[in-house]
Amino acid sequence: MVDDTTTEVELYGGPLDGWVVPVDTGDPDPWTAIISDYGEHPGGRSLYAPDATGRWNWVRDLRPEEI
Repeated sequence: MVDDTTTEVELYGGPLDGWVVPVDTGDPDPWTAIISDYGEHPGGRSLYAPDATGRWNWVRDLRPEEI
């Protein structure tokens, strides 16, 4: 569900390439770390962040204990 404080973005690269996910539009430090069994560390998270154009690119995979 998308409301006034969230928007849906498409993820590029990495294990979740092509996924569309909601993100908080008011977050001053925007990024998202999604729990994923598809990345380098199953059960960890795949980290995505927007670039200067607003495209959400894969940054890296995180181990479960890194979050």
